[in-house]
Amino acid sequence: DIAKGLIDEGFHPMTVYFPLVVHGAMLIEPTETESKAALDQFIGALRNVAERAKAGDAALKSAPHMAPRRRLDETLAARKPVLVHPRG
Repeated sequence: DIAKGLIDEGFHPMTVYFPLVVHGAMLIEPTETESKAALDQFIGALRNVAERAKAGDAALKSAPHMAPRRRLDETLAARKPVLVHPRG
């Protein structure tokens, strides 16, 4: 939900990893080329999304809303993958 909420904040969600050894931890690894200003913007967006999640904002469950595509049903995609484009 956090990664999808970041899309609405204007960020492409980075690779997000949840370490299994620390409950509630999340590791985000930006590239070395990111400027401090860009990292500060990202931190602000992440804080905004986290505050919305803590407040119980139900809109995060259906985010992203501002993207050209909506959230995929990842369970259905894993169980019944479509491996060929319908147009051939």
